[in-house]
Amino acid sequence: MSSSGQVLKRRMQTLEAHLKQENPVLLSAVQSFRKLDKVAHGLGLLNEGQSYAMLIPWWPLISVLGTFSAGKSTFINHYLQGQLQRTGNQAVDDRFTVMCYSHEATPHALPGIALDSDPRFPFYQMSEEIEKVAEGEGERIDAYLQLKTCPSESLRGKILIDSPGFDADAQRSATLRITDHIIDLSDLVLVLFDARHPEPGAMRDTLDHLVSRTLNRPDTGKFLFILNQIDTTAREDNPEEVVAAWQRALGERGLTAGRFYTIYNPDAATPIDNPELRRRFESKRDADLSEIHGRMHEVEIERAYRIVGALEKNARDIREKVIPELQGLLEQWRTRTLWGDAIAFGALLVGALALTISKGYWQGISFAPPWLEAWSGSQPLMIGTLVGVLIIVLGIHGGVRKLAAKSLMKKARKRGAEINIRGSLIAAFERNTAIWSSVFRRGPAGWGRMARKRVEQVLQDTDTFVQTLNDQFTNPSGKGLADVQHQPKPAPAASDKAEAEPETDPHKRAHAE
Repeated sequence: MSSSGQVLKRRMQTLEAHLKQENPVLLSAVQSFRKLDKVAHGLGLLNEGQSYAMLIPWWPLISVLGTFSAGKSTFINHYLQGQLQRTGNQAVDDRFTVMCYSHEATPHALPGIALDSDPRFPFYQMSEEIEKVAEGEGERIDAYLQLKTCPSESLRGKILIDSPGFDADAQRSATLRITDHIIDLSDLVLVLFDARHPEPGAMRDTLDHLVSRTLNRPDTGKFLFILNQIDTTAREDNPEEVVAAWQRALGERGLTAGRFYTIYNPDAATPIDNPELRRRFESKRDADLSEIHGRMHEVEIERAYRIVGALEKNARDIREKVIPELQGLLEQWRTRTLWGDAIAFGALLVGALALTISKGYWQGISFAPPWLEAWSGSQPLMIGTLVGVLIIVLGIHGGVRKLAAKSLMKKARKRGAEINIRGSLIAAFERNTAIWSSVFRRGPAGWGRMARKRVEQVLQDTDTFVQTLNDQFTNPSGKGLADVQHQPKPAPAASDKAEAEPETDPHKRAHAE
């Protein structure tokens, strides 16, 4: 095993040791990730030091997004019951801040490299992603990320991410790339808007990115849209109109369902003189904050479903995206290689024929060069000639197949980005077009019967994991455990009996294990 493979093995063992006490369902999910890794390694999607399990954050993840001065940092400080984040009306921090729990009483701020180089955090190797959209910026990872530790009990067992405002132009492309990344990974996304700016139309780009692009996602339920600092509208003639304006702005971008919260920070509220109005605002604030904090508290539950969902998505992506794409690319590569061989060898044959004719080696249709008799009488010379010809043929074929593969690399890279998969479609394509891979292979290398069965088994595992999670939090029958235990057990079906019987064939038993 290579050094990278050994490092991965240790990381997986550490993860399993952590999950053994925390969540047995996710511990079982790690084993399913191992099955899928074997398929991905065989296909070339992942190298030996990579694992699908290491490409996702295993800690519950909450991200806080919004515009400058939307009160994100103030909201976070109130939730943590401490002053971890700087606050102010202007931009006070233009970096993504990852906050995690620490036993130390004194908070610490660590540079971005602490996140970029640690696979346990959601920004692992983010410098490479930044480099793709802003050349040269990948080296300035500390300008985009920082890690803060905090002893707040509210942070125990989860990660909280505070984002810079969306109004920054200097780093906009890289900021949006990182934002999209954390949205994909987050279990809960809080999107905060500033009630002190009653003109939502002026923030069209922000609304488009944070609202319009989330509508067609399968995980829209994890987005909470929050109008913050609503206490500043209490002195307005009609504060409800401020809320209505924001709701209309969201509705124009397609957000017609879901909760829309209105809150403000109790510790930094604008005084409301009217007692009745104050009670109304406080009642609405407390109800919404309670619901928001409740979702944040239960994010670990959503984390478990997210990880199982990621496992299922990776398995389906291999079967439904990677394999069809590889097959299409390989079919084109095969066609180009065979046509290239035909052209190359045809040209070689025509050239050889023209040369021998010019030398007078043909008598009618008979090939009779002066050296033919000596050549045919020497076995070593014949063998040497045939070996030389074979080397030339293999060399030409190798060059043709390499050029054919190179001509498809750009397309493979583009398709890999478009289908949005974990792993490298380019690496899988290169593995299948390597010199030892037959051009007549009908399917991708590594996609045999065993690989297909592993993927199907992983998909079955995900169904089981979801049912197990559901059993922890639901009870549709309404029956207690005692009622279930005293119910007569149905007789096992024939297929169940067959599954219950031990396998006697050692090869089949090994595969089942």
